[in-house]
Amino acid sequence: MTEKSASTHPVFQPGRVAVITGAASGIGLAAADYCAAQGMHLCLADANAEALEAARARLSSAGQARVMALPTDVSRREAVERLRDEAFRAFGAVHFLMNNAGREGAGGLFGDPAVWDAILGVNLWGVIHGCQAFAPAMIAQDAPSVIVNTGSKQGITCPPGNTAYNVSKAGVKVVTEALAHELRSQRDCQVQAHLLVPGFTFTGLTRARVDTKPPGAWSPEQVVSFMVERMEAGDFYIMCPDNDVTRDLDNARMLWAAMDIVENRPPLSRWHPDYAEAFKAFLADRGL
Repeated sequence: MTEKSASTHPVFQPGRVAVITGAASGIGLAAADYCAAQGMHLCLADANAEALEAARARLSSAGQARVMALPTDVSRREAVERLRDEAFRAFGAVHFLMNNAGREGAGGLFGDPAVWDAILGVNLWGVIHGCQAFAPAMIAQDAPSVIVNTGSKQGITCPPGNTAYNVSKAGVKVVTEALAHELRSQRDCQVQAHLLVPGFTFTGLTRARVDTKPPGAWSPEQVVSFMVERMEAGDFYIMCPDNDVTRDLDNARMLWAAMDIVENRPPLSRWHPDYAEAFKAFLADRGL
């Protein structure tokens, strides 16, 4: 599927309504582009008011979709509740919610507590606020609807270094799994949840480190195209590969991480020098 091809998913249809946080750049903006191309109406949210207005203006001029934008700090519950109220006031419904806003930072275990607060506030609490604010209203509207939360592979394998980011994205995984279970447990509920787990993607966060797209990275448009394809297939865990890492390699890394617990190895043994050869053999046994 290309990012401009028509979707068979009932949510990505003309006249449906999308609310996307972190919509001013990266994966969020690519998702907004895709939704607009399907003829959906858009409510865009981002903390960067200037970039958000630029996105709104471009999308408004590109087609027939109605586009509104609301600068939003998703770490503040009242701001997300205002976003919900404004979206329903403008469009009367929300069929696609993408809790995508995220941030990085030097959040080592003993790092600056303010950095920890900022990362957890946006990456984790932003998702919690989005789910709690929007899900009940989306359930009540009794129409096919979807909530997508953007996680990270770092929230599954938890590589050493940026602990705050890992914690935030591990929390997103847990929250989204709980959301999917809650929705599935409600009789006749038409809202579904998906966990989007991008691979290496060239976004605004990546540009802070490198100026040009690395060969191994996917574009945001590739991530969104893959997301829609896997949503149509019914996947909950949308594990994106990239140009360097295949799904088989991702599976092996996740399995090894889980086996740290099962086999009572040292935590994060994949990065422990005493286990380097064992991990290489583990991959080789799987043809990787």
